[in-house]
Amino acid sequence: MKKPLMVLGFLVFAAGSVVIGQDRHGGGDKHVAVKPDAIKWGPGSPGLPPGVQMAVLVGDPSKSGAPWVMRAKMPDGYQVPAHWHPSDENVTVLKGTLLIGTGEKLDRSKTDELPAGSFMSMPKKMHHFAIAKGETIIQLHGNEAFDINYINPADDPRKKGEK
Repeated sequence: MKKPLMVLGFLVFAAGSVVIGQDRHGGGDKHVAVKPDAIKWGPGSPGLPPGVQMAVLVGDPSKSGAPWVMRAKMPDGYQVPAHWHPSDENVTVLKGTLLIGTGEKLDRSKTDELPAGSFMSMPKKMHHFAIAKGETIIQLHGNEAFDINYINPADDPRKKGEK
């Protein structure tokens, strides 16, 4: 069993996977095959509102220059306030429905519904927000470091409790 990884300042668990060759987490050439029941969900990032669970399937989302893939599992009604990323965001909806909107404030009336099977690519620095409709699982992928910046600093869970 693989050890937990620290990614983006939060603990995530590498999936129980079938691996052949060198470990991809180390930049090698391992074949990685992950079955759904082998995914080890861990707590989400302090940069996301409480309630999300995450799993890194391959790579390291905190580093640029190599591909990574991670998943996020959100409960019904979960919301991510208006934010932006310093790199493009690529999302595939695997389960449930992701309501996504662009703008400076979370506004459910200005969302598009992305049901399971949908794909979205949002350019870096685009202001957007998200809401889960039903339990929703998304898969994110990229090759640049993943980070989140909130439009309203008061929405940033990492700042809660700071004075």
